[in-house]
Amino acid sequence: MAWTDERVELLKTLWAEGLSAAQIANKMGGVTRNAVIGKVHRLGLSGRATPAKPQRGRSIGVERREETVTQKKRPVEMKSVIPEPEFIAPLVLDTGAKTTVATITNNMCKWPIGDPARDDFHFCGQSTLTSKSYCAYHAHMAFQPPVRREARREPRRVLAPADKRRAAS
Repeated sequence: MAWTDERVELLKTLWAEGLSAAQIANKMGGVTRNAVIGKVHRLGLSGRATPAKPQRGRSIGVERREETVTQKKRPVEMKSVIPEPEFIAPLVLDTGAKTTVATITNNMCKWPIGDPARDDFHFCGQSTLTSKSYCAYHAHMAFQPPVRREARREPRRVLAPADKRRAAS
């Protein structure tokens, strides 16, 4: 396929409109995505006016009635099950020092505070009633509640009749 002046102008126009290389190749016909990318590079065409929007799993120009039904469904909003506890300042020992590696015990919060390479590095040190490692405040920060299965599941893709025939063969 030769790049005629008309086809180069069409390429420039479609590229400026924000179409992807694959979309341009489909519209022009007789040219591959890689050929479009190569020509764009050789012409020195830079960024586009608007970036192309990803068309995941869709054929260009094919609209599916079933997809509009799934688009109307609103995603389930997850509310925090565990209320956020109030912040408690790091524990100061009887000696006036903060909790360090040398002074921390099993039932103390091991949340690190500061830069370990500096002398003022210490741990939270508050009591760990709900977790083995952290106080209630830091446990809330460290652990996320599990997401409900319905919220993380993607909507099922309904195949159009043409896609069903392709999948069967």
